[in-house]
Amino acid sequence: MNSQKSKGSLAKTIWKALTLNANFYENAHNTPKRARRALAIVTLAAVSHALGSAIILLINRATLPILILALVIDQLSVVAGYYFWTLTISKIGQWLKPNHVTYKDLLIPIGYAYSPQVLNFLTVIPLLGRPIELVLSVWSLLAAIVAVRQGLDIKTRSAAIICLVGWPLIQVAIGFVQVFEQYLVNLAT
Repeated sequence: MNSQKSKGSLAKTIWKALTLNANFYENAHNTPKRARRALAIVTLAAVSHALGSAIILLINRATLPILILALVIDQLSVVAGYYFWTLTISKIGQWLKPNHVTYKDLLIPIGYAYSPQVLNFLTVIPLLGRPIELVLSVWSLLAAIVAVRQGLDIKTRSAAIICLVGWPLIQVAIGFVQVFEQYLVNLAT
């Protein structure tokens, strides 16, 4: 029963994050329970991204070792992107509002902002994969902007600028990971 309640709470958390509810992000306080939920969302996003990549790699007839290596790299890139993006947001936020919010304080709301990435498995839909990936990425960007605006108590434009500093770097890194995965498949064949 407790596991069922926990799953319901995670689903509710994801839903609230997906709706870009400003009050939800405003109240994303740093508690162990919420930190676990944020990390669970990032983990689900990483697994979802890897699942989409796995199907594409299997279609391209990747060997088992290449498939496993590519999936590990894929999942690690999503998690590393989360920590890197949070770090860039934190550093710029500290520059704008010293001693207002810490890196640790931002991990939860930025983790919640990864909620759209939980749907990344949908990128396997033929011809719609890349557009879906872009929509989910922009959706996460918008969620991060809301989270930063609420967390730093700043204007939306300032929050957008802060979030846009690290976001393109993450997009380029994800693109490199995808190209590298394809390179591995081509190397093995």
